Amino acid sequence: MKEISVKELKQWMDSGDDFQLIDVREPNEYEVAEIGGELIPLATIPDNADKIAKDKKVVVHCRSGKRSANAIQFLEQQHGFDNLYNLEGGILAWADEIDPNIQKY
Repeated sequence: MKEISVKELKQWMDSGDDFQLIDVREPNEYEVAEIGGELIPLATIPDNADKIAKDKKVVVHCRSGKRSANAIQFLEQQHGFDNLYNLEGGILAWADEIDPNIQKY
C-alpha cells in the first residue's frame, strides 16, 4: 500500500497538484476536525466507490490511518484501484506536524 506523509500532502496542496482527498471518518468526527476532504464514511465505501477517481492520485485519510488503510485495501482488491495513498498518521499527524489548531480527539 502506498503511503504519503502529512508533509508531502501539504506540499501537494500548496503546489496545486490534481488529487482527490477522501475522509473515511464518521460525520461527527468530520465536524470536530477536517482538512478539506470529501466525506465518505468507511461503512459507505462499497456503495460510493464510483465517487472515487481512478484517473488521478487519491489520498485517503481517517483519524490515525487504520480505517483509511482498510478502505484502500478494499478498493484495491474489489475495485482494482492502483492510485490510492494512505495518509500516514491521519488527522492526528496533521494536527501534530502541520496545523496545531486542528482539534485532536
